Amino acid sequence: MWEDLEVTVEKAPEAARKVKPAQDTLGFGKYFTDHMFMMVWDQEKGWHDIKICPYQQFHLDPAALVFHYGQAIFEGMKAYREEDGQMFLFRPRDNFERMNRSAQRLCMPRFPVDKMVQWLKAFVYLERDWVPTAPGASLYIRPTMIGVNPALGVQPASVYYFYIIASPVGAYYAEGFNPTKIYVSDEEARAAKGGVGNVKVSGNYAASLHTEEMAKKAGYTQVLWLDACEHRYCEEVGTSNIFFVLGNELVTPPLDGTILPGITRDSVIKLAESWGVRVVQRPIAVDEVFAASMDGKLKEAFATGTAAVISPIGELAFKGETYPINGGQVGELARRLYDGLQGIQHGRAADPFKWVIRVG
Repeated sequence: MWEDLEVTVEKAPEAARKVKPAQDTLGFGKYFTDHMFMMVWDQEKGWHDIKICPYQQFHLDPAALVFHYGQAIFEGMKAYREEDGQMFLFRPRDNFERMNRSAQRLCMPRFPVDKMVQWLKAFVYLERDWVPTAPGASLYIRPTMIGVNPALGVQPASVYYFYIIASPVGAYYAEGFNPTKIYVSDEEARAAKGGVGNVKVSGNYAASLHTEEMAKKAGYTQVLWLDACEHRYCEEVGTSNIFFVLGNELVTPPLDGTILPGITRDSVIKLAESWGVRVVQRPIAVDEVFAASMDGKLKEAFATGTAAVISPIGELAFKGETYPINGGQVGELARRLYDGLQGIQHGRAADPFKWVIRVG
């Protein structure tokens, strides 16, 4: 059935297209392209009405299930463009496979990954003039699925919208690639085992907002979340996975059901291992990190994610105490990983892992 699915294209009139922003003032998520991808699922037809169309608003019933019971999942990926016009997608298949796992967890319909990669390439090619060429800039791509039919009473939806929007972006954090300051929280928890911390559902981010606002008011960039049971073990940094360089090892928390299996996380592990770096996935007590900061064993720390790629960490703060990392400077491994990933993502470096897909 999926093999027969085809996409139609409705282009926005030239007169209705938006003025593109200057590439040196993009920020993150402030501008949106002229088109979007859209398809609908219901119990009778499955996926249908598949189209690339002008960017537009939805009209939803106030009783749409997504508003009341939170059936909403999404992904984040990027398209990169070189000055010669070549465009690349980085591991889109992995993002769509992860989105299908999120869909399964929330009783939402899955979709054909191969077809989605083809449709995404067509969408990005149509929006090719929106893909920035400035250093550090890219086209951020946001696939989303929501349950939309009106009903009250806890239940899976019977109608879903799947859509993709895109935004030209610069650095995710105001600091750019400069080290960030991170607030460590043992007061609230992001996710618990058996919950949905390991899938990309919208509710995970809603649950993080209160503590993140507290951290920002105190002058910190993001929150390092600890486990929900003991409030002792490091898990994630806001929207990112976390890594520590402890002695001669690159250490990151394991995928034990409470953290998102990041695509960038996996890329960092594979790239670092290919360079001969010893990578260890194990529980990391925050007290171990603080002690390593004080005795010099903690050489670097950084967060990884699609939005920021690699975000060095220069300081941790906990209960009025601060713990410096690498003198507040970008670490050697963080810099090498950032340059290495950017080289692959932009098609400038060899891609031994076959991560990159060319568009057009």
